Amino acid sequence: MAAADPRFRPDMLATTFSLILSLTAAPEAVGNAASVAQAASPQTAPSPLAPPSPRDARELGIGSYAADVRAGGIDGVVRSWRDGRGERLTVIALTSVTCPLCRKFGPSLARIEDASRARGVKFVFVNVSGTDSAADMRKQVADLGLDGLYLNDAGGEVARSLRARTTTEVFVIDAANTLVYRGAVHDQYGVNFTLPEPRRRFLEDALDAALAGRAPEIQATSSPGCAIEPAKASAGTAAADALAPSVTYARDISRIMAANCVECHREGGVGPFRLDTHDAVSRRATMIRTVTEAGTMPPWFAAPLHGADRAPLPSPWSNDRAMSQAEKDAIAAWIAAGKPEGDPKDLPLPRAFAEDGWKIGTPDAVFQLPKPIAVKADGFMPYQNVLVPTNLTEDRWVKAVQIAPTDPSVVHHVLVFALDEDAAKDPAMRRRLGADEASGYWAAYVPGNDSMVLPEGMARKLPANSSLLFQIHYTPNGKATSDQMKIGLVFADAPPKHLVRTAAVANIRLRIPPGAANHRETGQLRVPADAKILAFMPHMHVRGKAYRYELELPGQPKRTVLDIPKYDFNWQLRYELREPLEVPRGAVLHGTAWYDNSADNPANPDPTKTVRWGQQTVDEMMLGYIEYYIEGEDPMNPMDLPGRGALRGRVSGAADGRTPSFAVLQRQFDRNDDGRIEKPEVPPALHRRFDQLDADKDGVLTEDDLADAAGES
Repeated sequence: MAAADPRFRPDMLATTFSLILSLTAAPEAVGNAASVAQAASPQTAPSPLAPPSPRDARELGIGSYAADVRAGGIDGVVRSWRDGRGERLTVIALTSVTCPLCRKFGPSLARIEDASRARGVKFVFVNVSGTDSAADMRKQVADLGLDGLYLNDAGGEVARSLRARTTTEVFVIDAANTLVYRGAVHDQYGVNFTLPEPRRRFLEDALDAALAGRAPEIQATSSPGCAIEPAKASAGTAAADALAPSVTYARDISRIMAANCVECHREGGVGPFRLDTHDAVSRRATMIRTVTEAGTMPPWFAAPLHGADRAPLPSPWSNDRAMSQAEKDAIAAWIAAGKPEGDPKDLPLPRAFAEDGWKIGTPDAVFQLPKPIAVKADGFMPYQNVLVPTNLTEDRWVKAVQIAPTDPSVVHHVLVFALDEDAAKDPAMRRRLGADEASGYWAAYVPGNDSMVLPEGMARKLPANSSLLFQIHYTPNGKATSDQMKIGLVFADAPPKHLVRTAAVANIRLRIPPGAANHRETGQLRVPADAKILAFMPHMHVRGKAYRYELELPGQPKRTVLDIPKYDFNWQLRYELREPLEVPRGAVLHGTAWYDNSADNPANPDPTKTVRWGQQTVDEMMLGYIEYYIEGEDPMNPMDLPGRGALRGRVSGAADGRTPSFAVLQRQFDRNDDGRIEKPEVPPALHRRFDQLDADKDGVLTEDDLADAAGES
């Protein structure tokens, strides 16, 4: 763990957003972190010339307290930005009369201001030029028809408090002075481009979400514009900073808890205790400091990224849960100061959570197990495979899914497969699919991940008359109970632009020797077509120690795209990329897993055992799931690929149950393009059929083998 920055002073936290934006020192990454940056991370400081792109929200102060800052008005009267605040939300929109991009964004800001006024939203316009005249500013207000308070930040105090970077940034602040969005208005304009219409309306989407009580899907972006020169702090400001009060619960710690802990640690949450009041946090402050400094909580295991010069880089993960060093330092400073409560008026608005438990919003369809499954108090339970018909009368596209156990305390993980009508009627096929975790899934529930909301324009297909096969792993916890889980789906209104699939880097032949403390297993997966990766999710059991994904592009060495140096069986997280990772056809994804089968592993059920692939916790798995879509694929006419999270059924290309052609099988299963099909390239669910077709029993299928099989049929 990185040591606390020696420059840290508690009084620094009085300035706006300093909890997040100061002290950004990060520990060094484990593994090839420079390669990670090249493969999956944006640059540390985006150029003001670059198009807008999503950024690390907490790095940019999202969730922090917005301090009261004053600047001169056009009329010369000094005012606070809060004098122009809205009843529900306030938008601080930076501007400049002379910046060309500010002029382009001006009509959009005026339109959004007008449309939002009746919703309790007010705009405060802050001119950050430092050189624009009062007459020019008054003309800008008149020409655009701006209604909100207009401030002239000639001294740079507002820009300094916001840590603003460009003249076009906007900041959305809620009624409790918490920053909920910062970045671009939309993506229609840039330094070197103009689109006919915006493709992404960042500000309007953020306002809609915040007014509905939700966090915006994109909470921070870069914003192309004129770079803001850092203003030198005035003597008055420096003195104010020196006299600023220490960290308080109301202004500072409550926001850290809300951003990192309250989702679980609240009344009705899955956490064992609440962390949403001063008393609750104070009584557990030392333990909070211990687990956050150790990285145990909040659960997040991806190694931080560093560039070629070893400088820390922003996280590429949109769901990054890691607590920043500044937040950890703030907790330590608060405890050292005696855990002061502060002014209750500084508290953030309470986070809103769905009363019915559906994080994805109200589902369009809910499918539940037909009857409760009894879970015994102790021992092992075999996997439960339960088929649930959907009875859909038409194909549907699913853009969000959530699996909801009625007793989550005994559910370790769930994989859901979508079966076509014929496969659902075939008991043998259902058994094979229920045992085949290596070929991807349609939906999943694992510790730390119970829901998935796909980006705009993406969906999974659920055909008419399909059934959902639940493969459920229950872990008895000392008390007999029952569970009757359900799955909620949100449908897209139209076919998506991209069909989302799931693949897996797997090694079903793993063999972990007794007592091995750092045993290594590998697997690989060749990319069948130009694709974009959306997320990763590694899966091992209790001997799992570390996992690494690496990408090998044609003609280039391998480079790390996700490094998990401390895998935790209890928190099997889905690592969602902020921007999709492009991988061309022929690239190879490598997975490397490390296992601890020694007596020093406290979770090891038997260090004297040679461990092989198996479904129970006492066995092991080596799976590196990958969610992706194929570039240019028509979702209405998808490519033939081997399972991979699409509709699961019989081998495609076979008519009426006959053996498909070798060309079809080669296209589906020949991962290394060597003109033949080796048994490890075929999903385990099809191994029995492979053996039937393998005429000479050499573990390889060739065109001659299939010709012999066709002659016998």
